[in-house]
Amino acid sequence: MHACIPDQKANRPIHDDFPLDGSFSSRQSVCLEKIGEDMTGSFTFNTSPRIILENGAASKIDQLAAHCLGPRPFIVTDPIILSLGLLSPAEAMLKACGYDFGHFTDVAADPPRSLVEAAAEAAMSHGATSVIGFGGGSSLDVAKLVALLAKSNENLDDAWGIGNAKGPRLPLVLVPTTAGTGSEVTPISIVTVGEEEKRGVVSPLLLPDIAILDPSLTLGLPAAVTAATGIDAMVHAIEAYASKSANNNPVSRSLAIEALRLLGANIETAVFSPGNVNARSAMLAGSMMAGMAFANSPVAAVHALAYPLGGIFHIPHGLSNALVLPHVLRFNNSVAADTYSEIATALFPDLSETSDAADRAEAFAQRLAELSAKIGLQTRLSDVGITESNLPKLAQSAMMQTRLLVNNPRELTETDALEIYKAAL
Repeated sequence: MHACIPDQKANRPIHDDFPLDGSFSSRQSVCLEKIGEDMTGSFTFNTSPRIILENGAASKIDQLAAHCLGPRPFIVTDPIILSLGLLSPAEAMLKACGYDFGHFTDVAADPPRSLVEAAAEAAMSHGATSVIGFGGGSSLDVAKLVALLAKSNENLDDAWGIGNAKGPRLPLVLVPTTAGTGSEVTPISIVTVGEEEKRGVVSPLLLPDIAILDPSLTLGLPAAVTAATGIDAMVHAIEAYASKSANNNPVSRSLAIEALRLLGANIETAVFSPGNVNARSAMLAGSMMAGMAFANSPVAAVHALAYPLGGIFHIPHGLSNALVLPHVLRFNNSVAADTYSEIATALFPDLSETSDAADRAEAFAQRLAELSAKIGLQTRLSDVGITESNLPKLAQSAMMQTRLLVNNPRELTETDALEIYKAAL
């Protein structure tokens, strides 16, 4: 097998004027031009200890992750990734290097608890020495929990919530194939429990040992997936910046702004010119930065209202966020207009011409709705088959997301949630 070969290329800062002409590698460090003016109070900031963004990096996983794979890595992915052949170069390299790797290839969107537990059982049966998550957010979320459960044999009932997972876990490598969830740098895994409820495990144990971002894996994404996951990443940045969390911090806010700059400047190119590697690299970098931001300054009501759309109606997560985003922002504007005004120009630079904060915040919400339509997403709940009779159940379900609602800039009641859904219908 290969020995661990450290990255020899100098770290390069990521700017608005992507392209990235080489690789970006980080070892628990973030290079920022401006940390922010408000340094009062204390905060913590955790992220994945090593991040590599490089075209073709997935085919070098044997080199990049040799220090943590062990002889029997276990790959967690979904059937689509397998059928598209995206995993083949990495598998070929692992096989050539003598790794005895196993698979779980049945990950589905909104993964149920039973699937997570089946994957963990398969990893234990394989005698896994590490876990490789390869795919979209669902595959990465499942891989995180497989690494935890296959090593610690914990019961998920004891791990739900924030900081309850005890560990230890197996070494973990995450390779995203979409630019949106940021799961490769978040300590969060979301699981569907029962028919509709979504629960989360939140723990630093779920941060991987290494995240490998390979733009070539995203070149074949359908336009609708690129659009929805791109909006998802924007929501992560917006909610992280405005979060009422006690851990809202200047590092997260700086990352959120840079994420919005990258995502806003590149999402249309990525959707309409899918083979543009520079745009794909920028989207991955923006998604990763947004993930870092919200992993430490958590998301809020947009996600709380989006989760029932996925849990009950199986609407893709990114699209669910897009459908409620403008309406949640408008609800929050009475207390957060100044905050939204600060970040509006990162995404839409021409809004700098609007000087009044309230007007700019309203324009921000409207422009986000227009962007969703422009990149081909449905913009109304009725477009995805939801009727007015469904709204009370959605509102009731949204109120169960207390972990998220507590971070919203404005307190939100079930009546408020119902009115937001009505506005989105």
